[in-house]
Amino acid sequence: MESARTRALISKIIIYVILVIMAFIMLVPFAWMILTALKTNQEAISVSPFYIFPHNGWHWETFGNVWKSYNFILLYKNTLLMIFFRVVCACLTATMAGYAFGRLRFPGKKGLFSLVLIQMMIPSTIFIIPQYLMVSKLGWLNTCAGLVFPGIVTAFGTYLLKTGYQGLPKDLEEAAGIDGCNIGQKFLLIMMPLTRSAMVSLGIFTALFAFKDLMWPMIVCTSVETTTLAAGLAKAQGQYANNYPEMMGSAVLAVIPMVIIYVIFQKQFVEGIATSGGKL
Repeated sequence: MESARTRALISKIIIYVILVIMAFIMLVPFAWMILTALKTNQEAISVSPFYIFPHNGWHWETFGNVWKSYNFILLYKNTLLMIFFRVVCACLTATMAGYAFGRLRFPGKKGLFSLVLIQMMIPSTIFIIPQYLMVSKLGWLNTCAGLVFPGIVTAFGTYLLKTGYQGLPKDLEEAAGIDGCNIGQKFLLIMMPLTRSAMVSLGIFTALFAFKDLMWPMIVCTSVETTTLAAGLAKAQGQYANNYPEMMGSAVLAVIPMVIIYVIFQKQFVEGIATSGGKL
């Protein structure tokens, strides 16, 4: 009995040590990004001697220089608006489509859902040209609507919500039907609130994908006033090609909104990832 407890304790210690090491490895790039932003350019590119920490003082003015070079308030606003509307649109359309595919019977259901699955298998870059043509015809270039357009519907979200609705018991709908509820009332009042975890998962993934989206904002928004953080960073890399502290400073400022959102909604992040079985 004592040896079993000892083995369990040793196993737990080994697991915690491995987790701490992995966490440290994951945090190293972020720490290096911040430390590089606080160095001089000579220290950042120096190989011999190699500087881990700033040698000639901590240069906090780097963040001020980057802040003045780019209107980060505007970049924050554009990015957060894009994330917000993409999450709202994705959750709204995916939950309705997921309910239709998961709970209703209608002609052509299997064929239509096959199209959804096919869309998940095709690289998203294939849709860029037709999406750009549609946005251009609608007059949405250099607008927030143009940024949101690719995220209005989501095949992944439809599949995720369909799975969520299929996991709910049929007795709930039958009981609601006996009480006189129509399809809309069953969906809005009974079924949709029960898929909250799936919608949280979809919202998390949609927000992450929108935050990291680079190609579409650079194509559809060429104006500085309508670009996002990812596109702004790409332009900053071109401007500060040989100034690594400036590049790292802009990267640190770009990460701040997502860190704040994660701190505020940490519980929902963990719940959503655990529920969906996905990973960041």
